[in-house]
Parts: sequence; structure tokens; C-alpha cells
Amino acid sequence: MTKRQTKVHTQLGRAAVQISAAQIFLVNDRMNQILIEHLDPATWRAKPPGKNKARTIAAIFTHMHNVRCKWVRLTAPHLKVPRQLNRAHCTPQQARAGLAESAARCAEMLAEALGDGGGRVEKFLRDGWARPWPAGPEMLCYMLSHEAHHRGQVCMLAHQLGFPLPIKVTSGIWNWEKLWRECGAPGGPGDAESHPPLCCGSKL
Repeated sequence: MTKRQTKVHTQLGRAAVQISAAQIFLVNDRMNQILIEHLDPATWRAKPPGKNKARTIAAIFTHMHNVRCKWVRLTAPHLKVPRQLNRAHCTPQQARAGLAESAARCAEMLAEALGDGGGRVEKFLRDGWARPWPAGPEMLCYMLSHEAHHRGQVCMLAHQLGFPLPIKVTSGIWNWEKLWRECGAPGGPGDAESHPPLCCGSKL
């Protein structure tokens, strides 16, 4: 392989990582959208008996959106930071719209952070008190872990409130091949021919 071929191969590899990281986060948000879409409206602001300090499902989803806004504001201030949501007044429809917007910004941020270094994102700041991390896969892992943690809380709360999510939903959020396609990718995870747009568009 010539030096030029090696350079081209490296550039293509970085582009694939860039696209995949952004797409993975959008698939992650598709899971949130599915949960909100199928939650019984009675669960949105309800608290389980005996747990007065527990967050409501509304508060959990607004927290997820607002934390994303903080990540973008601290890590990629050159991107448009979405408006935060108010947990006391946010409706499911507003939460879905807000999460879709913040997911798009996070996808842009990840694309810059995990690209070829030509972007402006060089460090990940998850909070004002936290030590910055160099931009890398750990950034994506942290972001996904935070969201998965709160999705688990939502599913548990819905069950405790007497309105468990249907099996087709709780199993559906694990069907990454289907979620991947719903977010605009023709293939699936790991498909070298899959180069999706950085949005889920009308599928949300």
C-alpha cells in the first residue's frame, strides 16, 4: 500500500467512526422517543407510593434533555445550544421535540469530536466541576450510559405505577437493526455500506 493509499484509508476510517458515533447517539434517542410515545399519560407526572423524593418520568426526560444541553454548551459552544425544558410544565410532546433537537446537536458534537481532528471539539466537559476528557470514544460511552440509566428508571417507574410498557416496546428498544433503519440507515450496525444522514427526520 502506498503512502497516499494509507492516508486515504485512514481518512475513510475516521469518517466511518465519525458517522457511526453520531448515528449511534441518534439510535439511542430513538429509544427515548419510543418510550415516551407508548407511555400511559397517567404516568407522566405521577410518583410511586412512598417515594416522595423520586423524580417523575417527566422530570427524568427533561433532565436528560437539559444535561445534553449542558454537554453541548460546555463542550461545543460554537453549536446552537437548545433551549432547556421546564420539568414542571413540560408535556410529552414538548419532551419529544426537545430531545430530538438536543440529540441532533449531540450528534453534531460527536461527529466533530470523533472525526479527523479538524473540528473544534477537542475535549469533553460533562460538567463544570469535572475534569475535561480528551475527545474520544469514552465521551460517547459516558453519554450513552447516562441515557440508558435513566431509561431503566422510566421503565421501572411505569411498572411501579401500574402501567408497565408493552413487551413489544421493552423488547423493541433492543432491536438495533430496526432502530438503525428507522433512523435513516439502509443497513445495520457495523454495515460498511451504511452511511446515514445525521438525523432521524420524520421517523421520530
